[in-house]
Amino acid sequence: MANDKPVHQIKLGRLRAAIWANETSAGRTNYNVTFSRLYKDGDDWKDSASFGRDDLLLLGKLADLAHTWILEQQSQQSAD
Repeated sequence: MANDKPVHQIKLGRLRAAIWANETSAGRTNYNVTFSRLYKDGDDWKDSASFGRDDLLLLGKLADLAHTWILEQQSQQSAD
């Protein structure tokens, strides 16, 4: 069954990391991360996978936080 919602999201300003879980046939969970930048177009909020120069350091911090969250989940799974 495909997940239609991320298992966790991390937001820093207008940048967002969405963490997705995929169960393997061996019963292991693999995680993938997508990054997006929120912006307003008129009255509507939209997102983009394009990042400007000023987004890059924050994007790196966001990737670090997503990595830490995934490691914590895998550590808990190993302990169970």
